[in-house]
Amino acid sequence: METSRSAERTGGARQWWALLGFGAAVFVAAAIGGLGVQGTSTEYAGLEQPAWAPPSWLFGPVWSLLYAMIAVAGWLVWRRVGFGPALWAWITQLVLNAIWTPLFFGAGRYGLAFVEILLMWVAIGVTVALFRRVSRPATLLMLPYWAWVTFAAALNFAIWRLNS
Repeated sequence: METSRSAERTGGARQWWALLGFGAAVFVAAAIGGLGVQGTSTEYAGLEQPAWAPPSWLFGPVWSLLYAMIAVAGWLVWRRVGFGPALWAWITQLVLNAIWTPLFFGAGRYGLAFVEILLMWVAIGVTVALFRRVSRPATLLMLPYWAWVTFAAALNFAIWRLNS
């Protein structure tokens, strides 16, 4: 019975609609994260930053690529096993992703944003571990995101320390 559900999940137009749904979920998380935080480039440029901080123009292209990879990774896991623990972990890390930008930029709470990004890092790690059991391609798609969030956490910490 599970095999027929899996075949149904991966067959026809439904899989493409599901891919659009995963893309929409990631887009919504990114949009929620960006709500009410206009002028982040100006704010970022005005912060004391470590010498290794990237220029603000780099964040848009990097996050656009990462968000596409996150969406495809979730979709690949859904195609294999449907909604279960792996996708709940995926949703959790996505919600935490949406929360970070308003904390850091909107509220200027760099310390709280650092704690939050550590939680997101752990949630991504759990997602990667659960995806590993289901889909190697999905796991590989999540690894650059995890690496970028590792870098972002270090940057968040440095900015917090330099600006407190």
